[in-house]
Amino acid sequence: MKAPAWSIEESADLYGIREWGHGYFDISRQGEVVVNLKDGKKSKAVSLASIVNGLRERGTQLPLLIRFGDLLRGRIDELNEGFASAIAEGKYQGVYRGVYPIKVNQQQEVIEEITRYGRKYHYGLEAGSKPELIAALAYMHDPQAYIVCNGYKDEEFIDLALYAQKMGLQVILVLEMPTELDLILERSKKMGVRPTLGVRFRLSAESAGHWSGSGGDSSVFGLNISQLMHVVDSLRDQGMLDCLRMLHYHQGSQIPNIRAIRQAVTEATRVYCGLVQEGARMGILDLGGGLAISYDGQKGASAASSNYGTKEYCADVIEAITEVTAEAGVPHPDIITESGRAIVAYYSVLVINILDINRFESRSDISEIQINKDSPALLRNLHELRVESTRNAAKTSRDRLQEIYNDAVYYRDKLRSEFNYGKVNLRERAHGEELYWDIMKWVSDMREKCEHDGSQMERLDTILTDYYYGNFSVFQSLPDLWAIDQIFPVMPIHRLKEKPTRNAVLSDITCDSDGKIDKFALADGISRSLPLHDPEIEKGHEYMLGIFLVGAYQETLGDLHNLLGDTNVVSVHIENGKVKYSELEGDSVSEVLTYVEYEPKDMVTRFRHLAENAVLTKRITANERREIMDVFEAGLRGYTYFES
Repeated sequence: MKAPAWSIEESADLYGIREWGHGYFDISRQGEVVVNLKDGKKSKAVSLASIVNGLRERGTQLPLLIRFGDLLRGRIDELNEGFASAIAEGKYQGVYRGVYPIKVNQQQEVIEEITRYGRKYHYGLEAGSKPELIAALAYMHDPQAYIVCNGYKDEEFIDLALYAQKMGLQVILVLEMPTELDLILERSKKMGVRPTLGVRFRLSAESAGHWSGSGGDSSVFGLNISQLMHVVDSLRDQGMLDCLRMLHYHQGSQIPNIRAIRQAVTEATRVYCGLVQEGARMGILDLGGGLAISYDGQKGASAASSNYGTKEYCADVIEAITEVTAEAGVPHPDIITESGRAIVAYYSVLVINILDINRFESRSDISEIQINKDSPALLRNLHELRVESTRNAAKTSRDRLQEIYNDAVYYRDKLRSEFNYGKVNLRERAHGEELYWDIMKWVSDMREKCEHDGSQMERLDTILTDYYYGNFSVFQSLPDLWAIDQIFPVMPIHRLKEKPTRNAVLSDITCDSDGKIDKFALADGISRSLPLHDPEIEKGHEYMLGIFLVGAYQETLGDLHNLLGDTNVVSVHIENGKVKYSELEGDSVSEVLTYVEYEPKDMVTRFRHLAENAVLTKRITANERREIMDVFEAGLRGYTYFES
């Protein structure tokens, strides 16, 4: 059957790719999702499907995480140039020195790229733990960039930071708890270093979004106003008030409303000015994270979006600080932000293939169902309802369509009840279900013709939604989707010149009821199903979906549910007009098993004993034993995901 007429513009509108894609992703004239990469100073659109097909030819299996260093560099440029423009326009006297929080994506490739490319902006790093500080010290050697040390600190953490400062790096130790001050001062005196100190303050300004609890009075981190003044007094008493250089606060990740950001900046600047007036040296104001991106493309103040862009964010920050410092007569501070999500979210795309589908569907020829006078009355009622409705389709009114829907629901529910009481046999129930599905499909097709909005037909959504089984694990690759209901854009990466004819929920391969995606960002809002094409798996075709904006947090938060490990990874860039790949193999079965304390060699030995006993008891032959062992050992070496 010929596919309905459809255009790439309609696909772009349906999936909202030009809203959440931020200019990085679009659809080609061939109906494939493309990513815009830099080839020198030129931009080149590269098809995701062509990337995957090229890797397939090289033996790489799906699922596949694709990283684009160009998009990471583009986000660093946008943030730093946004502040540079706002500083110039506002005649601001301080400078901007951003830092990247390592916890958002700790992969070595990310840290190396940020420190290398970000050097032209003196773009630094934020470390919230001892391992992160060690990573930062290995890669951040720019003496004009900051390394901001947050989190709880033991003696070894503090010593590392102080040694780095002694070697000429700009390391700031941020007080998260009042008790940290004594330990930092003790270690600094022993090492002969006057530390560069910051203090994290709990703002009273209310935040917004999913992570609003990260800031405000209820925050588990930072000092309240009384504790802050105690730090000032302690430093003054010890002649070290000049060591206090920075005020830091963190409002929360993904702040959707610019008004909340501006309120926090205003309050923090007033506190900063107060510290200057108390005699602290100061000079730096760290706004923490919070710069949001649009996961749903809606451009609103929802938790999955934002009602502002990078330029507005930068301009509002500069304006708010300028107003407060002018009133207080305090010099403009240098500004640090700890934007993480906004920097790396676009960097990675997860590509999965659909393995199978399950749908509520009657048999191809419903007339094959045998209904006679001995059939249960409810089954005859359903059959008569189907025949009558299709025969009189041209005369069906809006009210009559609702009656047909109501009758079908009643007969099907009653038939199920009678099955439970033993009055209907298994085959009769199956016939009833098929008739019901067929009637529901007919009702759905008739809604527009009868001008019925479907508002009183709540079961239609379930009946008309398929389950598409994707080759991935929500828990490994999209943990925030499972844990905090994060929205990620999902769409096909090919066949976008065809009209999608099915509505689907995506299930992963973990056999867990939570292992599914059933909330999708579409142009008209959040939907419980995703419009997709018939995958045509039975014809040997491969149907591929992209899950976008997964660069922040997902890689290192993932777990080993069902012992499904890391996916295959490839980094992609353009060089002299050609696509270049840098591949990393995902976890093998044996590697994942070692994570949970199995020893693969011991497992092979144990299984070999089982197989040998089977030979001795004549359950299998010696040749079969060899074949079985080959399969077992190949399984240990293999990918944890479905291999085609």
